[in-house]
Amino acid sequence: MTGVGRQTAAAGAKPRPGQAGATPEGAPPEPGGRLRLIATAPMGLEAVVARELKGLGYGQQQVENGRVRFAGEELAVCRANLWLRTADRVLVEMAEFPATTFEELFQGVRAIPWEDWIPEDGRFIVNGRSHQSQLSSVPACQKVAEKAVVERLRQRYPVEWFPKSGARYSIEVSLLKDVVTVTLDTTGPGLHKRGYRKLAAEAPIKETLAAAMVLLSRWHPDRPLLDPCCGSGTIPVEAALIGHNLAPGLHRTFDAEAWGRIPARLWEEAREEAFDLADYDRPLDIRGSDIDAEVLELAQHHLRAAGLSRSVRLERRPLQQVEKYASYGYLITNPPYGERMGEREAVEELYRDLGRLARRLEDWSVFVITAHKGFERFFGRRADRKRKLYNGRIECDLYQFEGPYHGRRVPGTGEESSAEG
Repeated sequence: MTGVGRQTAAAGAKPRPGQAGATPEGAPPEPGGRLRLIATAPMGLEAVVARELKGLGYGQQQVENGRVRFAGEELAVCRANLWLRTADRVLVEMAEFPATTFEELFQGVRAIPWEDWIPEDGRFIVNGRSHQSQLSSVPACQKVAEKAVVERLRQRYPVEWFPKSGARYSIEVSLLKDVVTVTLDTTGPGLHKRGYRKLAAEAPIKETLAAAMVLLSRWHPDRPLLDPCCGSGTIPVEAALIGHNLAPGLHRTFDAEAWGRIPARLWEEAREEAFDLADYDRPLDIRGSDIDAEVLELAQHHLRAAGLSRSVRLERRPLQQVEKYASYGYLITNPPYGERMGEREAVEELYRDLGRLARRLEDWSVFVITAHKGFERFFGRRADRKRKLYNGRIECDLYQFEGPYHGRRVPGTGEESSAEG
């Protein structure tokens, strides 16, 4: 399984052969003292997030729409935030209870031991959501929940006013069919914020979705990878992070790092593990090309910011001039969708060029994401598989065209492909 790390140093097990950076597999969480955790996921990527968590050693899961529930001790918060490539954020599930009245909501939120998490100067905010519930006013629910948190904290801190000058604690009260789920966000800015992309092209793809495309392709770092519409370089950067087994959150901070509940030594332990598992010396053949010189400058900037300038080769080249340079590679790309007035014909011609390129790369596997429903017609071939995904709020399909050795050993190379599917 293509994953997030090779092996937890403390676990002592060997990585399975042929993995594209096998995951650091810890022992199953010990009973008692565990936290109930949620990794939120973009629609369509729940199974990918679940596989990432399993690779981290958190195999007892409950996969639901938009989230994966799992359990772990405080260290799991650190490791999940550092390693998850396709999740949006990591939450602590504080409570779940039914509520059809504001009094039930108030009592349920007040019963949570907030004092175990939030100090006297904690900067807490309450967000809310409601769907198919009798308590349908989100602002009212937020107000009631915040009052309940304040009353609970006043039992520990006998003050009239909380300064809220310290660490940030983002609380969410979510109602679905009259069931309240209360969570605490450990991440802060979403996990797609890796820290390398300060600038963006006109139509960027989220880092989490780019990483998901690479994982879903079953690409192995011993194989070539090309993005011929690379734009600001997100897909090549994410592929290089996977190829070098680099934790995507290694160079950023998270809200929970400032919390007393999760000791600093655990963050240090998780980061030390991530640095130990990094494989900077692994040779990679990752390339990106685009016709737009300006976005290629952005891509080069992002590669430098990620410390991956030597791992990815960029060049200005139109699709018509891209030639086959290796066998059994992977083409993974996010071309324009042609949603703007006047762009559709040009985009459809670009899809024809992609199809011609795929025919030149006759033994490659090809993965293209687009919202254009007629893509296959212009590409000139029906996909072997399609998967519905979302690029932000745009509903797309990931079109998958499998080469002759897709996901299998290439004869004579000694290479074993991964089994992420």
